[in-house]
Amino acid sequence: MTTINPSECIFCRILNGRAPGSFVYQDDFTAAFMDIRQPVPYRVLVVPRAHVETVYDLDAAQAEALFRTTVQVARAVKAASGCEGLNLFQNNGPLAGQDVPHVHMHILPRYPGDALQPSLKSFAQAMGLPMPDRAELDRMAAELRASLA
Repeated sequence: MTTINPSECIFCRILNGRAPGSFVYQDDFTAAFMDIRQPVPYRVLVVPRAHVETVYDLDAAQAEALFRTTVQVARAVKAASGCEGLNLFQNNGPLAGQDVPHVHMHILPRYPGDALQPSLKSFAQAMGLPMPDRAELDRMAAELRASLA
């Protein structure tokens, strides 16, 4: 991923008041605002106030603040929208089809009949990937556990 100057980052410009944003929540560490690309009502983005390019670059305090705000705002979205549930996901950069290298969380409400019903099987099918069997999932989980030690 190419490093971007925070002055060129749209999220940093929104946070600094140099681009418009419909803010839902703000504190010293994070901000949540309405996503201007609204495929469904009440879609919100949550970002750290510091320019952090990927989830891997978050320190423990930044990660805690980002996820705390995400949960707080997600509860408000659920209550206000009357949605069936929520998809929460982190996304950024060219591999995600975005030109924004600033880590952010999406809060995406799900409504009855939505095409975005989360499941490993439908994701694998949509990506043209074979569905892994339980033994393969267990092997990957063991590999990740070993990496955490």
